[in-house]
Order: sequence, then C-alpha cells, then structure tokens
Amino acid sequence: MQFNMMIPVTPVVRWLIGINVFVWLVLQVIVEGYFLSQPYITYIFGLVPENVFSKFFLWEPVSYMFLHSRNVFHIVFNMLLLWWLGSELEQRWGSRFFLTYYLATGLGAGLIYIVATLIYAFVAGPTPLLTIPVVGASGAIFGLLLAYGIIFGERVVYFMMVFPMRAKYFVMILGAVEVATLLNNGVGGDTANLAHLGGLLSGYLFLKGY
Repeated sequence: MQFNMMIPVTPVVRWLIGINVFVWLVLQVIVEGYFLSQPYITYIFGLVPENVFSKFFLWEPVSYMFLHSRNVFHIVFNMLLLWWLGSELEQRWGSRFFLTYYLATGLGAGLIYIVATLIYAFVAGPTPLLTIPVVGASGAIFGLLLAYGIIFGERVVYFMMVFPMRAKYFVMILGAVEVATLLNNGVGGDTANLAHLGGLLSGYLFLKGY
C-alpha cells in the first residue's frame, strides 16, 4: 500500500514512534533478549488476558500497544503506518485529539480481545490464549486506518504499490480480510485478528460518539 510518504512527522507521532522503538530495542531486544533471556517484560506488559482478570495487571490493555514481537518487520511496518496515517490525522485533528483517539482505539482493541477470549474460554473450555501475550500497535493502527478511510476516503492509494483504489474501499477490503481470517483461524492466532477488528470497531464507535 502507498500513502503520502512525504508528509513530515508530526510531534505526537514522533513521540509515539520514539517510545515504541525504545521499548522494542532497549527493553525487549537488549534487556529481555540478552540479559534476562526470558520474556519477563513481554509477559508483564504485553496483553495477557489471565493477568488482567486474575492478577489485576490493569495497565496491560494500554502497555501492550508499545511492545512488539522480535520480528523487526512487525515494528517497522507498524511505525511506517503510524507515520503515514498518523501525521496526516494529527495535522487534521490537532495533537490532543489525535493522541486521545490513538490511545482509545488501542485500549478498545485490547479490551475487546480480552472479553472475546474470556467468552471463548467459557464456551469452549480452557485455552492457551488466556496466557499468550498479545503485543503491538496494530489495534491502534487499524483505528487510524478506519479514520483515514473516513476522512480521506476519496483519496487514491496503491495496494502493493501497483493497484489503485480509493482509501475507503481499501479499508473495507482490509476489514473483510480480517473477518475472513478470524473465522478461518478462530479467536486469537499469531496476528490477533480480533484485536485488529477491535481497533476498527473502537475507532468507529469513538468517531460516531464524537
């Protein structure tokens, strides 16, 4: 996909990217990977449903969005989208509203994931999804995609750098792919499709309420 890659990095987006990169490189790769040799930081600050409702780690639905997997492409892809999408939205909305929206959609995605996982465990029985950490800014990024598709819906973006389509249709297709993947793989999965859909839903409800 291709967005406006020439837009300057706005203040809040710059801080968010800086925090994400610091947490990933210093705390996860260096401290956790080389000194601790155990995923303690990921387990304490990633989104682990069992930690939230049984150990009252109430910060996790917020802190998880600032952690990423060891795969460098995970954080690079998220931070590029945060730059391309977020900077335009911050210019349009202002820094305060943009930060509120970003955190609200990330939080909403996390809460939706927790609730759905608990319901799944209640219906289907104990599941390892209750103890597997979910990390990444993807829930909030999907919230930004939803807002971008609404505000800049008529703008043409290029899927795979080749196929032109309007931004609103791109977001619709992306949402449909997430639903199809979720139905195929079930709740959870390696990419936490439910959290992605939670970001879309949270963004829609937030903007609808506003």
